[in-house]
Amino acid sequence: MQNVLNYLFADAEALYADARYCMLGGPFDGTTSYRPGTRFGPRAIRDVSYNFEPYIPVYDLDLDQVPICDLGDLDLPVVSEEAVAMVAEAIADLIRDRKIPIFFGGEHTLTVGAVRAVKPDWFVVCDAHLDLREEYRGAVYNHGCTSRLVYNEGTTNIVMIGQRSGTREQYEFAKELILYSSDQVRRDGIGVVLDEVQQTIGDQGVYLSIDADAIDCCYTPGLGTPEPFGLTPYDLREVVTRLAPQAVGFDYVEVCPTDDGQTAAVATELIRLFIAAHWSARRAGTD
Repeated sequence: MQNVLNYLFADAEALYADARYCMLGGPFDGTTSYRPGTRFGPRAIRDVSYNFEPYIPVYDLDLDQVPICDLGDLDLPVVSEEAVAMVAEAIADLIRDRKIPIFFGGEHTLTVGAVRAVKPDWFVVCDAHLDLREEYRGAVYNHGCTSRLVYNEGTTNIVMIGQRSGTREQYEFAKELILYSSDQVRRDGIGVVLDEVQQTIGDQGVYLSIDADAIDCCYTPGLGTPEPFGLTPYDLREVVTRLAPQAVGFDYVEVCPTDDGQTAAVATELIRLFIAAHWSARRAGTD
């Protein structure tokens, strides 16, 4: 039957066996500390995906010609550590089958599971917050601990872009990492920052994680933990398109659809651009 909306991501019509890119949603906000609602992020991202044309002009590419499969949402448990483990198991299956995982959520805690499965050379994270706490509000598996957990589990090559919030202790720990604050991006320009990042990581594999609150909340207010004075959607577009060709996994998390759809729309378009940039590099023989 044709012309039936299935509420999966638009143009994600490939069978699993044929797919290069596999999408998976994580509707979870169990450790949210300010505004709940990121559990509804995956649905909002999928809904707005039908607003966009398949054609991506900058890559001269029709997404409906790219083998994309949307597997739907994980039925996650309420305990955050168990939810992370379920994400890790699901993403590991995709990696085993040589798929590129595209995960969207849902709170940032779940990224720990995806990185655990992918085991990348580098973790590049765009976020308003350092997320380097050892624990937060009595929980180790908490959205405020994401990057620290990634580090503790063995991915110690970490680049952080856009951060502007954290405790004194977190900023001390961040000296062990590579940090480009939102103020530095504004001062030097995202192009200069990414030139340095790419020189540092070379051709090694990257897991790219985008927290929606990396963007200034005045642009995209549908956030669980909003922060002003952040990156612009154009900055994130540059990050995604520059780093996608060497990415071995990607997520876009922390969309809290309490606004008029701006936050989900930006997330969806950046997911589409990630696929287009990665696929185009593959066609050019660089993937």
